[in-house]
Parts: sequence; C-alpha cells; structure tokens
Amino acid sequence: MDLKERNRQVIEQIRAGGEIDGMHRDRLLLLTTTGARTGREHTTPMMFVRAGERLLVIAAAAGAPAHPDWYHNLVANPAVTVEIGQERYTATATSLMGEDYTREWEKIKAQHTFFGGYEEKVDRTIPVVELVRR
Repeated sequence: MDLKERNRQVIEQIRAGGEIDGMHRDRLLLLTTTGARTGREHTTPMMFVRAGERLLVIAAAAGAPAHPDWYHNLVANPAVTVEIGQERYTATATSLMGEDYTREWEKIKAQHTFFGGYEEKVDRTIPVVELVRR
C-alpha cells in the first residue's frame, strides 16, 4: 500500500472515531494546510506532542532527507486547520526557534527516542512547529 492510500485510510479512521490500525489514536491529529504552489487544501495525519498547554508537531518525515510537504505548505501559509479527537479549529503554525526550539526538541527526543534516530539520519534541522489556536 502506498503512503497516500495509507494516509487516506488513517484520515477516515480518525474522523470516524474508531480504532486506527497500528497507531495510538491519542497521539494523532489531522493537519490541513494550503498547498504552497497549488493553493489546494491538503490533510495529513501526524503525531503530536503536548508541551504544557502547547501543541507541537515535528517535521521529521521519518528521517527523510527533505522536509515533508506539509511543512513547506505551512511555512508559505501558516493558517492551518487542526482536527484532534472530535474537535476541529483553525490555528496558526509557528516554527520554534533558538532556545525554545532546543529545549522542546530535547524533551521530545527524551520522551520519544525514535526522533533522535531520525535526527541522526539527516543533514537538516528537524523543525518543531507549534499550532496556536486562533
């Protein structure tokens, strides 16, 4: 099964409120971005991390050499839609920078060690993005 088909199935399962094959529902959200080139909406299922009241997503792309498309989209247009549980709301996506980035990235890697493995595979800084409700 290709990634697009798998994502389509996960999106359906999240919206239906049931089990998600091979994943932890309580760690997933849907992020809808506007295409940087096309202007079309794109919805992507992804893991999120709570940092206190903050909601963070990580543009690790499983250790791929390039940032994921959704990250390029939100850099071009930071107005996004978040679906988490049965809640849907608009948000502004902001990449963490400086000490804030370093602090949160280290916490994320300590809590979810696979992100450290992704970091070792790439020659890029893996972005951490805060989704701030509007």
